[in-house]
Amino acid sequence: MITREHFEEILGKYGEFASWAVWVNEDKKPKSNIGDMSIFDLEKNPNLLEILNPNVVMVGLNFSRTIAKKAFVNFHDKRPQGQDYKIRYAFRGTEFYGAYMTDIIKDFEEKISGNVLAYLKSNRDFELNNVKLFEQEMKDLRCVNPLIIAFGNISYDILTKHFGSIYRIKKVMHYSQQISKEKYRAVVWRTLLCQEP
Repeated sequence: MITREHFEEILGKYGEFASWAVWVNEDKKPKSNIGDMSIFDLEKNPNLLEILNPNVVMVGLNFSRTIAKKAFVNFHDKRPQGQDYKIRYAFRGTEFYGAYMTDIIKDFEEKISGNVLAYLKSNRDFELNNVKLFEQEMKDLRCVNPLIIAFGNISYDILTKHFGSIYRIKKVMHYSQQISKEKYRAVVWRTLLCQEP
């Protein structure tokens, strides 16, 4: 749980590219309500702060598409091709629901992860600047012995290279994989339960 002041501080500094692993529940369609941002309105959802857990941090690679510069909209993609709903399905009702969510590479729009990797290989300073940003973000979160859950190989590799001796880091399959939400949840939980903490 975090305080209202801490929540608003994170919102002000990181709200354009970070979020929290909380969503409005779906209706009949699996993707419904994934982009309903009223979940973050403390007047409408006064219990929100009790759910948020900055000691679990889920980390993607980068923006795969342009997102609106709105508070906490990342990982809440309501477009038909968006796959964020799988994260909601995989983690709802678990100890990881309410985790903080961010990308290791900020403000770099690219759908193909291999292109991101190629850019980073050619622009080492860009990677290091993003690593410093992430380091500050973690300080601002005031985490205590955080668990970092990395979505996909590249984000995992960057995180372990720079933070492997500092944080517990676990890798899970990226949610963009073309499998059902049920299979995604099963794979994620097999992975999390099999890896050593």
